[in-house]
Amino acid sequence: MRVGYYQFQPEFGAPGRNLEKVENALAGADADLIVLPELAFTGYFFEDREELNELAEDVSASRTVQGLTRLCKNNDFYLVAGFAERCRGRVYNTALVIGPSGLLHCYRKLHLFNTEKEYFDPGDTPLKTIAIRGVHVGVMICFDWVFPEAARSLALQGADLLCHPSNLVLAYCQKAMLTRCLENSVYAITANRTGKETRPRGELSFTGQSQIVGPKGETMAISDSGEEAVVVRDIDVSAARKKLFTENNDLFVDRRPEFYDI
Repeated sequence: MRVGYYQFQPEFGAPGRNLEKVENALAGADADLIVLPELAFTGYFFEDREELNELAEDVSASRTVQGLTRLCKNNDFYLVAGFAERCRGRVYNTALVIGPSGLLHCYRKLHLFNTEKEYFDPGDTPLKTIAIRGVHVGVMICFDWVFPEAARSLALQGADLLCHPSNLVLAYCQKAMLTRCLENSVYAITANRTGKETRPRGELSFTGQSQIVGPKGETMAISDSGEEAVVVRDIDVSAARKKLFTENNDLFVDRRPEFYDI
């Protein structure tokens, strides 16, 4: 399977221009699956819930979803994309899984970070895997990385690949994802954004360094902090299905959950 990410700097409050940027960057990309950053079309640092609500979209009537579906159909690939979702009076920090036939899955972020708690509603969708071209794909968003239960839950459901749209502002995640992959024997794509947002509440700088990590915790690709780039790599899915750590240790068979007080 050929998988990758598009690391870029979205323009705050300009979903149409951000969609056009994604369409231009990914046209002709030779990939099966590409991951985009968290909140890739609205930007991140909202002033308040009212501003977020104005920019969020209902997936059933979203020009962004329609445009991404066309992009997938024209290029015969799948996307995992961060999205501000408005649904029945609530607003979620969501990741969409979209393919040539349209929207396949919405995952709503379970673990909200910092000021996100002031304007997003907490996610209410279970962690689950989606089959894409024979590969079991799990989705998590940004700050979910700090909760190992998220990656482990997806891995226990059979995930071969974790897709991880992000807007990272701290320096820890990229290294931590090496461990998430090693302890679960899975691949992971962390698609981060670049640049800064200067907003009424202050300024945020994003760390870039999007990456693809293999099931032995090896970095297969990583971008610089400031570059905009489409990066694609081939992965061998069979490697993620080998859970032997030594010839006598299986990462999942050797678990003893009856002793885990969580």
